[in-house]
Amino acid sequence: MNQSVIRPATLLSLLLLLTPLPAAALEQVQDYLYNRHDTELHGFIEGRGGVRVNRKEDQKDISIGEARLQLDLSRWLGDGELRLKGDLLADGVEEKLDAELREFNYSFSPYQSVDLRLGRQVLTWGTGDLLFINDTFAKDWESFFIGRDDEYLKLASDAIRAGIFSGPVDIDLIYVPLVTHSRYIDGSRLSYWHGPEGRIAGRDLVMADHERNRMFRDSEYALRLSRNLDGTEYALYGYYGFWSTPEGLDPATMKLFYPRLAVYGASLRRALGGGISNLEVGYYDSRDDRNGDNPMVRNSELRLLIGHERELARDFTGGLQYYLERKLDYDNYRASQPAGAPLADENRHLLTLRLTKLLLQQNLQLSLFIYWSPSDQDAHLRPKAHYKINDRLAVEGGANIFTGRHDHTFWGQFEDNSNIFLGLRQSF
Repeated sequence: MNQSVIRPATLLSLLLLLTPLPAAALEQVQDYLYNRHDTELHGFIEGRGGVRVNRKEDQKDISIGEARLQLDLSRWLGDGELRLKGDLLADGVEEKLDAELREFNYSFSPYQSVDLRLGRQVLTWGTGDLLFINDTFAKDWESFFIGRDDEYLKLASDAIRAGIFSGPVDIDLIYVPLVTHSRYIDGSRLSYWHGPEGRIAGRDLVMADHERNRMFRDSEYALRLSRNLDGTEYALYGYYGFWSTPEGLDPATMKLFYPRLAVYGASLRRALGGGISNLEVGYYDSRDDRNGDNPMVRNSELRLLIGHERELARDFTGGLQYYLERKLDYDNYRASQPAGAPLADENRHLLTLRLTKLLLQQNLQLSLFIYWSPSDQDAHLRPKAHYKINDRLAVEGGANIFTGRHDHTFWGQFEDNSNIFLGLRQSF
């Protein structure tokens, strides 16, 4: 059995979790910056550990083992706000120390009805709960599946964002000079279905890709038009860029690549039936496979999302969503696939359920999020418990459970990656 030896993260986690001195020192810096320089500093120190439920030879037994320090600094400069957020990470699974700049941007209003934000920032919009149609911006699926905080599902992009709030509709414009790719499951840490070999692969077959790296040529453009009318929020979306995950395969090099993509969509959200309901649609124009007959590039798709969330009882809420991916040009897709290859369904149906209960004067939060696909016959369960020990210290535990009848379906391929995790965070 392949055992994981946690070196840097184990030592640093013990130091951070067994003594309050690092947080206390940071609180002194926090007070000094606020009183002397009109600067706010927040952040946290966190340790997380987790293990796999199913042990496999091609992956380490430890799913997550890390210590993290996040610093979040903001200061008013002139007529705008400078924001800097970064993480220092000791990762014991990959046995390395790392740093990540999550935000570094400047926000200001050159005119009363115009807001600008320049620099590294997290981009998000749409109406789904952990389901995304018109939110085509980069995600970190690896973090999401190993038990990091949900904050780390979204990756930051180096972008220019403009909001214009005059006239009949609000306008949101985004320009990313160099596309930000999602962090996908490539086998280096989590196993996946490898279509060309027809098997589950892991560290024995880590996929490589051709990154888009031409500044001002491999760019992303996004537009959102919105208006609130009689209590209903309406929105139209447009996106021009690339698939955020590598949905193409170059047969000559056996490397993945990022095909061109355009997305056109709409959404609405309003109070209904004692809760909030939402509807969202999107047309995915796979511009490198518009006929659907290229087996190496993902087909164009039509996507639909219907959701409703409401309070079921005191301190108890529930939410349901129905999601559809309809593969267009399905006959061409089916004819182009190699003989014997497993075929995706024309329609992929997905249902989600979220239940959240607050207890102990709302200091304890119990939650369960379930993805279930009746068409693929697979599921992903995310139970979680979060307890606030005091205003600054919290403990969290949970699991990622994957199950499926077939290895080639979306959730079924991750069955060997099921894991449980535990974390302790001290905020300041």
